[in-house]
Amino acid sequence: MSWTIRPLRADDRIAWEPLWQGYLTFYESRLPAEVTEATWQRLLTEGIDPNGFCAVDESDVPIGIVHYLFHSSTWSTSEVCYLQDLFVSPEVRLGGAGRALIEAVYSAARERGAGQTYWLTQEFNETARKLYDRVGRLTPFIKYRDPS
Repeated sequence: MSWTIRPLRADDRIAWEPLWQGYLTFYESRLPAEVTEATWQRLLTEGIDPNGFCAVDESDVPIGIVHYLFHSSTWSTSEVCYLQDLFVSPEVRLGGAGRALIEAVYSAARERGAGQTYWLTQEFNETARKLYDRVGRLTPFIKYRDPS
C-alpha cells in the first residue's frame, strides 16, 4: 500500500473520527462527544496544541493519525514534544505508516526546536512496542496519576 503523511485538514473529520474511536477502544476508553469535538477543533486551530498529522492512502483518505503537543520543561531550556496519540487502521498495520507518523512528529519537533520527543504506551501494547523499540529508546520511568 502506498501512503503519504500530511497535516490534518477540516475535510478529514469523517475519516479521522473512526480512527480516533479505534484508538480509544484499543485503550478501553470512552470520551464524551464534547471532548472529541473540542479535540478536533483544537487540532485544526493553528497555534494551539494539540497538533496532528495523518497518513493518507492513494485516494487521500486518512488511514492513520498522530496527535502531539509541546510543553516547557524544568529540565531543559527548550520545549519538549509529547506524542500523545498514535493509531493506524488495523487493515494497514505493519506497512510503515506508524513509523512515518512518528518520524513526522520528530521532524515537527526539530523544526520547533524541541529538545526531546517522548510518548507513553501500555505494557500490553506488544505490536506497537516492537515499532517503538526500533524508533525510540525505552526509559525506566513508571507513570503515576491522581486517583480520580
